Amino acid sequence: MARPTLTRLLLAPAAAVAALIGFAAAPAQAAAWSSSDRWGNWTTSDGYILYSNIWGSGAGTQTIWANSASDWGVSADHPGTGGIKSYPNAKKTVNKPISSLSSLTSTYDVSVPSSGAYNTSYDIWDSDYDHEVMLWVNHNGAVGPLGTSQGTVSLGGHTWDVYKGDNGANEVFSFLRTSDSASGTVDILPVLKWIKDTKGWWGDETIGDVQFGYEITSSPGGLDFVTKDFGVSAS
Repeated sequence: MARPTLTRLLLAPAAAVAALIGFAAAPAQAAAWSSSDRWGNWTTSDGYILYSNIWGSGAGTQTIWANSASDWGVSADHPGTGGIKSYPNAKKTVNKPISSLSSLTSTYDVSVPSSGAYNTSYDIWDSDYDHEVMLWVNHNGAVGPLGTSQGTVSLGGHTWDVYKGDNGANEVFSFLRTSDSASGTVDILPVLKWIKDTKGWWGDETIGDVQFGYEITSSPGGLDFVTKDFGVSAS
């Protein structure tokens, strides 16, 4: 379950957002699973968990559907107010210390709306949930990371603006891609090692959940978020 993060105004460039426009709704045929429950969840045959995760106050309605972790989406109608309403996501559990990982990569391909306030992000947790690493691959509207700027760094095949903060329950390290992306591959391990070895912000943490989804603040009138590809590979 994603935990609360604070928001501030951070507007994506119009040109970058335009490249991400997508309005594909749920498949015409019934999906293998769907749920409008606040905490609805489904485990796939290959060990991923899909999770509706409507955790914020003032939420509206939301339906998540899935055929697999690489074919799922959300139709969400959350009011145009501040504060994160939900983080529908697919997750894979790794449960390996950073030092024992030789590789940790992920692919993504999404279609997201041009309106609303949200980010498309990885949410990576250590096994005891006291450290959180967020990798934002795109965002739109009045949303922003928790904490203070730590500069810009190129890691894992992307360039990120880095923020470091604390929400009272856990430390949060946020990496915001400097230009929005709808698809790609992220080499996650160099990011984790940079936090551990270069910055010394954590020790040899055991990486638990690698989640990927949409942190939605507002989607008035109903908006569609579609995942066309997602997968995590760890060794």
